[in-house]
Amino acid sequence: MPQSAFKKLQKPTETDYTMPIKNWPKEDRPREKLLNKGEQFLTDAELLAIIFKTGMRGKTAVDIAKELLTEYGNLKKILAVSPSTLMQKPGIGQAKYIALRAALELGQRYHREELIRGEILNNSALTQKFLATHMKNHANEVFACIFLDNHFRFICFEELFYGTIDSANVYPREIVRRAIHHNAAKIILAHNHPSGFATPSEADKEVTELIQQALAFIDVNITDHIIIGHTENFSFAEMGLL
Repeated sequence: MPQSAFKKLQKPTETDYTMPIKNWPKEDRPREKLLNKGEQFLTDAELLAIIFKTGMRGKTAVDIAKELLTEYGNLKKILAVSPSTLMQKPGIGQAKYIALRAALELGQRYHREELIRGEILNNSALTQKFLATHMKNHANEVFACIFLDNHFRFICFEELFYGTIDSANVYPREIVRRAIHHNAAKIILAHNHPSGFATPSEADKEVTELIQQALAFIDVNITDHIIIGHTENFSFAEMGLL
């Protein structure tokens, strides 16, 4: 057998994986691995490679994905990079950036457990899960409200105020206006801490008290104020701060 033909039959070594993915053994190709084993068996780089579809001269889509993960550390940090910066990375460009953001949004929509109007929301764990799904990945601080009727039935969820990486200006009168608009009897306040730590600041406590005072004039109660962190959340009600 010719030497060149023998090499083609051998399983590529680590350095051989610079060849196009279509020339890899089938069990090692990201798409085939997903079909045969399931998406949970793919690495972050392999999942990114499927989204990117193609590589560039001298680099596969997996190579490009690995370089991004090495540079930024993880998927969350990659997705926090500004569009202009990410699109300028070798092998990315506008098309791959759009595909990446679309995949992210599709995943979030799939896993998001939307509350249906009228569903009872009197469980802190369920409330925190719902809020974390909506607010955990915001790069800046966002202040939101869940509006409920007198029987804790869900009316709607609204993100009302957007701020910087560590603060957001909150206006109690706007919350009052939205509560009247929705004919709400109860409200759950919520905001995220982009730093990842869910411990409330003194400013968090002060604004909660101001909102509570403002809502008292229209007979609307705050049932909780939940701070969303990266790995844990903080409930004012659970800690006896309301």
